[in-house]
Amino acid sequence: MKYLVMVLATQADYDAMNGKPSTGSPAWSEEDMRKMFAFMEGVNNDLAESGEMIDAQGLADPARTRAVLPGADGRPVVTDGPYGETKEQLAGFWVLDCESLERVTEVAARVGQCPQPEGAPVYPVLIRPMDAASDPQGAAG
Repeated sequence: MKYLVMVLATQADYDAMNGKPSTGSPAWSEEDMRKMFAFMEGVNNDLAESGEMIDAQGLADPARTRAVLPGADGRPVVTDGPYGETKEQLAGFWVLDCESLERVTEVAARVGQCPQPEGAPVYPVLIRPMDAASDPQGAAG
């Protein structure tokens, strides 16, 4: 079964990773960043070695987000981020092919142990099964 595993963050979290703290998001040091990248590299390497990794990407900060909606006149309405009406946004993801929900839950639990500075916010790691009907290879892919 294929799963989308997602991690979340806010613009304040991205700012903190760039050395700009705010209430609830302490500044990350270079050492904090090294630990986080080393941890994620280990997760990615293990998933690639097991054959479960299909894709993984970290995303740019929410300030570089663009939303496109259909306008009343049929022309697109484009809004650049960040968006005050939303809190957490998608920060990165993995597309995994795991044998079971239990296995992908183990992966998500490991991702949730990523090191971060004391006092940094903790967000859930989200798991979404991918619809086999939208997969050209079906559930066996």
